[in-house]
Amino acid sequence: MAHPVPSAPKRTPLTASMAHAQAQQQGQHTLPTVEEVSSGGVVVDVTQPGLPVAIIARYNRGGRLEWCLPKGHPEGTESNREAAVREVEEETGIAGEVLAPLGSIDYWFTVSTYRVHKTVHHFLLRATGGRLTIENDPDHEAVDVAWVPLKDLGRRLSFPNERRIAELAREVLPQHVD
Repeated sequence: MAHPVPSAPKRTPLTASMAHAQAQQQGQHTLPTVEEVSSGGVVVDVTQPGLPVAIIARYNRGGRLEWCLPKGHPEGTESNREAAVREVEEETGIAGEVLAPLGSIDYWFTVSTYRVHKTVHHFLLRATGGRLTIENDPDHEAVDVAWVPLKDLGRRLSFPNERRIAELAREVLPQHVD
């Protein structure tokens, strides 16, 4: 006779917070949370056919190659917009000017002793100069860089949330270029 497999209760924000409160009452410790902010964007060469976008490849903590939009942390008193321009140029070699904000994404991940809640602010940029290179990346996170036609960008990016940003860039770009 087959026995049904019991299903676990669905985890919702309410049940998760209840579990957290219960763990604290029982003296169990949860990982501390660190908030991080980054800025980056979609830098498009509007002078070229296909409207190529500069993207980077990097290895994740598990050693898998991921293609993603350039981004990084603001430095000092930099605004998110200023950080996006600087990070795009450092990681791709392409200078750009901001045309429009594209919105923000956030996600969670855990490192050995804490959880990170990361928010990334994205901007649409027009390429104004430079040459494609990873040689100026001070953190040496980027292992490769490539021009990808805007219409193919969503298929090349590794993360669904960045694919949504790429689609938004395709929708917004015609409003900002001739």
